[in-house]
Amino acid sequence: MDKQTKATLHVVAFSLAMVGALNWGLVGLLNFDLVATLLGSWPGLVKLVYILVGVSAVYVFAGHKDDCKICGEMMKK
Repeated sequence: MDKQTKATLHVVAFSLAMVGALNWGLVGLLNFDLVATLLGSWPGLVKLVYILVGVSAVYVFAGHKDDCKICGEMMKK
């Protein structure tokens, strides 16, 4: 995978993971599911967003030490 494609994939995955984290924060604090509220009339799309958020979180977690300068340095020690 070339550097530009990897960077784009990282940004998309990280953004989706943040959407999921913010959504779970809203659910925990206010019992408000923003994704379901915005896409509620399309349950299949809501499910797809949740799946993409989960896959993105796994991708970010799995590649974190390679993408994060601080974690990468810690792993070398």
